[in-house]
Amino acid sequence: MTSDSPTSQRAVLGTWPTPLEPMPRLARAVGLGAGDLWVKRDDLTGLGGGGNKVRKLEWTCGAALADGATALVTTGAPQSNHARLTAAAGARLGLDVVLVLAGAPGSSTSGNLALDGLFGATVVWAGDVDDKALDSSAEQVAEELRGRGAVPALIPFGGSSVLGARGYAECGRELLVQAPDLATVVVAVGSGGTMAGLLDPLGSARVLGVHCGAVTDPARTVSELASGLSGTHCAPESVRLRSDQVGDGYGTLTEAAMGALTLTARTEGIVLDPIYTARAMAGLIAAVEEGEVVPGQRTIFLHSGGMPGLFGHAATLAELEEALDLSNP
Repeated sequence: MTSDSPTSQRAVLGTWPTPLEPMPRLARAVGLGAGDLWVKRDDLTGLGGGGNKVRKLEWTCGAALADGATALVTTGAPQSNHARLTAAAGARLGLDVVLVLAGAPGSSTSGNLALDGLFGATVVWAGDVDDKALDSSAEQVAEELRGRGAVPALIPFGGSSVLGARGYAECGRELLVQAPDLATVVVAVGSGGTMAGLLDPLGSARVLGVHCGAVTDPARTVSELASGLSGTHCAPESVRLRSDQVGDGYGTLTEAAMGALTLTARTEGIVLDPIYTARAMAGLIAAVEEGEVVPGQRTIFLHSGGMPGLFGHAATLAELEEALDLSNP
């Protein structure tokens, strides 16, 4: 693992370690033994509604504070979990936060966007733009802040950078203490930093990522971050990655994800989100069906949070309301 630099101090924002809990009823429902399936509760990280971005923000915000930042600027989609938690981190640390989001006012409501406002963030709408143009908009916002005398720190998309990935190297080490016999950790892959960090202590054979459609080349994205973190080359072809759960695109609700979300809720009382963790669970279920994940070995599902986004995803809410049993008792 790379050594600390003067600007990589950690800002403690979460509650650690997060719990590791059994999921026996879900395990049996998907074809595993009752003691085979566990969940790492990184939805319970403590800040701003919880989620995996807290681990990354401890490092990226720590570096920002060490550099004298007075404001944080980051990017995302309207229902970005990372944007929501950056807003919460700014509130905790006394920093202004500007969120540069793709889309236009009114394009999304409730969920994470409502929490962005609650935490006091300013939202700048960038319009219908690609990732490159969104980054350019964030750079422009940062330059405008400098012109007003602020000291902005640009936090990367999803909090995913070599520095941010340190948070998930720490998570991997937590898991080795909690479950030294773990065989597979299943994780949603968005911007790549969570999986990349886990690879450092756990190795590529024990981490299975499920691509959610957020980046165009997830294996290369993960491998570059993992290589930067460890200082040794991680080949893209060594990254265990399922790409069968993207469906019609990042923001869409797939049938498999809806099934996984419902099954997890009804067997374990645990809520997933439709974009990341439901896709990851659907990928885990498919991996069991295909023999990639097998009974008799400890499999850990990393719950990366995101529940507020469920309440901003109209298609999911519509399906859930249709599924209500409104018959009289």
